[in-house]
Amino acid sequence: MRIELASAPGTPERLNEDWASVALPASGQGGTIVVLDGVTPPAGDDGCVHGVPWFTARLGGALIELSGSRRDMTVAEILSEAIRRTADSHSDTCDLSHVRTPQATVVLVRWGGPADAVEHLVLSDSTLLLESPNGEVRPVLDDRIDRLPRELLRAHATADALRNAEGGFFTAAADPAVSARAVTGATPRSEVRAVAALTDGASRWVDMFGEGDWAGCMALLRKEGPQGLIDRVRSMETSAQERGEVIRWKLRDDATAVFAEL
Repeated sequence: MRIELASAPGTPERLNEDWASVALPASGQGGTIVVLDGVTPPAGDDGCVHGVPWFTARLGGALIELSGSRRDMTVAEILSEAIRRTADSHSDTCDLSHVRTPQATVVLVRWGGPADAVEHLVLSDSTLLLESPNGEVRPVLDDRIDRLPRELLRAHATADALRNAEGGFFTAAADPAVSARAVTGATPRSEVRAVAALTDGASRWVDMFGEGDWAGCMALLRKEGPQGLIDRVRSMETSAQERGEVIRWKLRDDATAVFAEL
């Protein structure tokens, strides 16, 4: 088994709000990958005294622990319980009803166990790639935010109204029920050769700059590793800036990639 992970902040001046971890049980059977992309709030109060990096570390830690210790739970149930635990840990100090309370996108992959399947969960705009033994790559995407008109998302007030709301998009914040909104599924272990999890700062290689398709992205990860993918994205961002191009949301975003050959 080969597993590689890389993560880089968008700029050195800001903390990296992505979070990623891999867990392999002592038995050697199965494993878990968790990748979170913390949602950077606009300047101003978000009702929390802790901040996004604290939130992603708490949520990510709960997801990793539950994925290994509770094989009886589905990945959606694990996300729900992890959100509940994280909310309980700061509900007495923070306003969790605030629309911009710390939140994150989620990719959770778990393999092994009694069913010998690769289970997956994706919530919001991070990406999961599943590669079959014959090299076919299937992206698992929650594309609700991409289907919303850009002009709606540019205004903070409108974007807040669409956050975790019907007709909008969903993230892991303080409501355990959001797990029902995630894209979930399971694939027989024999049908998955490799997996990759990317935050949207790393998936820019495909979905922003169009340097290749998802199969090409997986091939790049296999050849150059996650750091190689992130380095290429950073180079394209610099080139775009030099040409005076406008990049949506922000010039550089936190970027995280995990690649695993099972």
